[in-house]
Amino acid sequence: MKPKKYAKHNINRNSSLYFSLGLTTVLLITYIALEWKSYGTPVAWDHSILVKDAYDEETPIVIKTPKKFPPRKIQTPPLIKIKEDDEDIEETFIESLESDPDLMVVPVDSISVLEETEDEIIPFILIEEVPVFPGCEDKQDKRRCFQAMMIKHVNQNFRYPESAIQMGLEGRVFVQFTIEKNGRIGDIKMRGPDKILEAEAVRIIEKLPQMTPGKQRGKEVRVPFTMPIIFKLQ
Repeated sequence: MKPKKYAKHNINRNSSLYFSLGLTTVLLITYIALEWKSYGTPVAWDHSILVKDAYDEETPIVIKTPKKFPPRKIQTPPLIKIKEDDEDIEETFIESLESDPDLMVVPVDSISVLEETEDEIIPFILIEEVPVFPGCEDKQDKRRCFQAMMIKHVNQNFRYPESAIQMGLEGRVFVQFTIEKNGRIGDIKMRGPDKILEAEAVRIIEKLPQMTPGKQRGKEVRVPFTMPIIFKLQ
């Protein structure tokens, strides 16, 4: 026995229509949701922002003005003085450089040449004949005898200044003197640690006796001599 079918009770009869309506409804809802616009609540204007701040500094207005330069000075040309033709003008005489035939020429033989009288100074170490200290006349090595007699003279006349002893002054004084052409002592120079010691060294040198002057090529010359005098406290 076959089951009976009734057309009005068939659930698949309008399924296509229902599907189309449902799809259309969903698309409509989706479109409305996407296009929906919402506006916020309007805020009243805040008048507090119009209050001027007391600490605001006003920006100065800078106005640039074009720089003015002083007017350019126009230099006036110098005045040119025109001399009259009838004015006398002194002419400069140019002396001729040509030799005068009447000029007398003096012979060379009649011109005398003055000899230089400058004193020659020869160091003690280079002199041919050294100055002779009194007592060294018979010595063969007069140079060594001179130096030995100088040391002996310093030792015999040495006297330590009392003020230098109290002040504790000591040191080396370099003394330079010149044995002149007449054998006397001159041109004394000294360099030391104190004026007191320098004065004592000069006193000793001034007591030197007159010597036989040194000679260079048989001619008497000035001879400088340098020696140190040592001041040492015991």
